[in-house]
Amino acid sequence: MRLHQRSLLRAIATGIVTCMVFGATACFGHGSADDQPTSSSSTTAQTSPITVVASVNQWGSLAEQIGGTHVKVTSILGSTSVDAHDFEPKTADIAILQKAQVVVSNGAGYDTWATKNLTKGSVSVSAAQMVGAMEGDNPHLWFSNDARNAMAKELADTYSRIMPARKKYFADRLSAWNKRESKVEKAMKSFSNKHKGATYAATEAVAYYLMSDMGFDDKTPEGYAQSAASDGEPAPADLQAFQELLEKHQVDLLVNNVQEASDATNLLTGTAQKSDVPVFDVTEQMPADQSNLTSWILSLVTSLTEMMTTNGAEDDSSENETASPGESSDSASPSEDATEEPQPDPGK
Repeated sequence: MRLHQRSLLRAIATGIVTCMVFGATACFGHGSADDQPTSSSSTTAQTSPITVVASVNQWGSLAEQIGGTHVKVTSILGSTSVDAHDFEPKTADIAILQKAQVVVSNGAGYDTWATKNLTKGSVSVSAAQMVGAMEGDNPHLWFSNDARNAMAKELADTYSRIMPARKKYFADRLSAWNKRESKVEKAMKSFSNKHKGATYAATEAVAYYLMSDMGFDDKTPEGYAQSAASDGEPAPADLQAFQELLEKHQVDLLVNNVQEASDATNLLTGTAQKSDVPVFDVTEQMPADQSNLTSWILSLVTSLTEMMTTNGAEDDSSENETASPGESSDSASPSEDATEEPQPDPGK
C-alpha cells in the first residue's frame, strides 16, 4: 500500500515537472472550445470564396447578393436575347457546373440541363424545391415573393455550412437583403391597395407571380393561355378572342414576354397599341442594365405603377409611394449596393 502511494506521488511530481518545463498547455489542453477552435477541421476550413454556379442570372444575382465577397458566382444563362426554354448548354457550361461547390437552379422543368448534371460533391439549391413547385407548374419563380425569400435564406444557410467561420457575415447579408426585399413588397402592397380590380392579359405567363403579388387579375383567354403554356400555336378562335379583349379595353394592360416573340405575339402587341392598351414588356433573364434581382423587381413594380396611374393627383401619390422604398432602379442602385454590403469582415 505504501509502495503504491509512493509510486503515485512520484508520478504526480513527474507530471508537475513536465508541466513546468513544457508549459501548462502540455498537460491541461488549450482551454474551452469557446476560447479557440481545437478540431482538426478548423485547420482545413475553407478561406477561398465558395464556387457557385447558377443556371440563370436572376438566381445568380441573388446568390451573389447573399454571398458577397465570400462567393464567386458564375451564371450560365444571362442573355435576354436567348429563349431560355430552348437553351442547350455547351460542353464548357457543363464542365463549369460540375466544378461548382453550390449549384443554384430554378427547377420545375425550366433548367433540367443544370439539375441533371450535378456532381456528387456539389450542393443543390433549387427554387422549385424551396416552394414545392413541380414540372408543369409556372416555372418563372424568381418573380415570386415567396420563392425569393425562401432562396435567400437557403443560400445563407448553405454558405454558412460550407464556411462556418463566416456565418455572421452571411447572416448580415441576408438581413440587409431582407430589408430591401420588404421595401419592394411594401411597394407592391401599396399598389394593390390603390388599384383594386386591376386586370391584365399576357402573351405568355412569364410575369404571373409578379402580377399576382401586386393584386392583378389575369384575364388572358383560357384557350390561348393553354396553348402558350404548351409552346403550341394558338387556335384562330383563341387569338381572335384575345384581340377582341384588347380592342374592347377589357384589360388594363398587356404583358408581353419579349423573349418569346412570334407572329401571334406580334399581332397581339400591335392590336394593343392600336387600341391604346399599354404594353408591359418583360424579359425572363435579368437585363444587363440591372445591378441585381431586387432592383430589377423594383423597377418592374415602378413601371407597372406608372402605367396604371391615370390622373395627376394619383400620379403624385403613387410615385411617392413607389419611390420611397427604393426609387427607380437606376438611382437606387448605388445606395442599394451600399446597404447590402455589411461592414468589412474582421476575419477576412
